[in-house]
Amino acid sequence: MGALRPNLGTMAIEDLRTVGELTARLTDRLGRLMPAGGRLDRLTAELTAAYAGDGSPVDGSACRAVEALAQRHSQHLELHFAPDGTGSDVEMPGWPPPDPDEVRSRGAGVGAVRRLEDGTCVVALDTLDAVGPARPYLDAAAALARGSRRLVLDLRANGGGDPGTVAAVAGWLLGDRATQLSEVIYRDRRRQWWTADRPPGSAFTGDVTVLVSARTYSSAEALAYHLAARGRVTVVGEPTRGAADHVVPVHLSRRVLGLLPEAEVIDAHSGGNWEGTGVVPDVACPAADALEKALA
Repeated sequence: MGALRPNLGTMAIEDLRTVGELTARLTDRLGRLMPAGGRLDRLTAELTAAYAGDGSPVDGSACRAVEALAQRHSQHLELHFAPDGTGSDVEMPGWPPPDPDEVRSRGAGVGAVRRLEDGTCVVALDTLDAVGPARPYLDAAAALARGSRRLVLDLRANGGGDPGTVAAVAGWLLGDRATQLSEVIYRDRRRQWWTADRPPGSAFTGDVTVLVSARTYSSAEALAYHLAARGRVTVVGEPTRGAADHVVPVHLSRRVLGLLPEAEVIDAHSGGNWEGTGVVPDVACPAADALEKALA
């Protein structure tokens, strides 16, 4: 599997006074995290050309400007400015463990399950919480959908989450046999994501429509893309945001938290991904009209 990611967590966090200092640190960290190649080179070169030596103070407006430029190359790169501090003394603490009580309090994002008179089941999935605490709710939604003629999976409000939950939902819709979804390419290793083998006859076999919007983001885009690439679903709504990278939290300073790309995702079927383009609907319409359009 190769070495682990660079250990930035032991590096002392120092405050940053200027935008030039912020972008210098940002480009350094990107060079340590992102897979080597043309995209990394273009991203760091453009940041350096635009902001090297910039003496403007670091504030929320400056962070949004640097973020907007960086997102030309990685839609998932985010910079969050916290005037009172980011609340961490280590640069790269990683993602916090899921809080099972919090997941349960929101039903793992299963917003609603409705059975319609024509045999359609509508399942709204608004988050992709960690697969462990989320599985009982996903299994309950699958049980309620069993026997439906058609499934409408509503991801219009889904901002992403756990790739393991992507695999769990995709496996329910792609069949009983394990299927490779993607290969995730890090700077120093690769990881494959697969669905799991299911009990015979437990996968959903009816027609599936997926609803998406400009709010559909990150791993929610992955779910829609993997299903669409295999011809399993019809996608209805608006193009999604186009954030395909895996990211990790990095405290660039005491007041700036970055979500920085550390890996690229390649779909095992298409050989591509949705970075920059988003998931493009088969049936385009305003997000607010997507359910009505799908049912029609």
